Amino acid sequence: MYVYLLRPIKHMVYSLRGIKKPILSEIGTFEKKFKEIMSSPVPLLSSVTRYMVRRKGKQIRPMFVLLAAKTCGEINESSYTAASLVELLHSATLVHDDVVDDANKRRGFFSINALWKNKIAVLVGDYLLSKGLLLALDNEEYQLLQIVSTAVKAMSEGELLQLEKARRLDIKEDIYFDIIKGKTASLISAACAAGAASTTKDPAIIDKMKLFGEKIGIAFQIKDDLFDFGTDDVGKPLGIDIKEKKMTLPLIYALDHASKSKTKEIINIIKRHNTDKAKVQLVIDFVRNSGGLEYATEVMNRYKSEAFDLLHEFPISNSRDSLEELILYVTERKK
Repeated sequence: MYVYLLRPIKHMVYSLRGIKKPILSEIGTFEKKFKEIMSSPVPLLSSVTRYMVRRKGKQIRPMFVLLAAKTCGEINESSYTAASLVELLHSATLVHDDVVDDANKRRGFFSINALWKNKIAVLVGDYLLSKGLLLALDNEEYQLLQIVSTAVKAMSEGELLQLEKARRLDIKEDIYFDIIKGKTASLISAACAAGAASTTKDPAIIDKMKLFGEKIGIAFQIKDDLFDFGTDDVGKPLGIDIKEKKMTLPLIYALDHASKSKTKEIINIIKRHNTDKAKVQLVIDFVRNSGGLEYATEVMNRYKSEAFDLLHEFPISNSRDSLEELILYVTERKK
């Protein structure tokens, strides 16, 4: 049986402020550079990008870039380009996602499409994508461009595969992992690889950091899956994945271990009654009582442990300690 052992680390409070400590000045430099990159002489575009900069999120991905860079070498201009490139392309995908999902809120703030409507939101997303491409090309950072562009391609493929499978609800674990490796893990993996590539030319080190990011990205998504069935107030309504017909790991496990009649009943609810609050609650209870949450947690911890194993192949440093804490933060977060 698999046993997950949590390794001791120096700091047991996984606050973002503490995690940023080894790169605090570099984060400040990145924010200044990113603000300049986002500026535009077009008044409407400038208004939108200023709004986006003001409501910046947790900046998890730039943190992965800069911590990975510092773990592998010394942060330099290439590292800032990598962090900005990742954040630009990530922001672009979020803007487009909100249009596709018809979402009015993002991180507690109104989304771009809610304030400026879909046409402007799509164009802003296109603008951010083009800024990212030009940033890499203008600085002749072809390897960084290749790393991040590959991730965006994987994200699109993962989302499309999920949409395709949502029609039939026939996802098994192997397909589930194909989906989340693309839609979620690919960008975190790219952030870590880009950070490493900015401070070392050793392909083995870059590949190791890329795999580390993929492990964390998978664990991150499984943690998000668990929120859909949890009891904590996480700012995400329970059952939202069910309402969107997303087959998450706890649900897949529950269905795989249910009778044919029960499976048929649950699938029917997800297909035809996914907006009925009472019926969605039946699915949530079914998953909770099936051992699905415990199984998903075990799998998440396995990926977390594998990420620790990879990280511990790098020399001990403050930045490596912060990456350890960032692993714990993204897998033990409450929202």
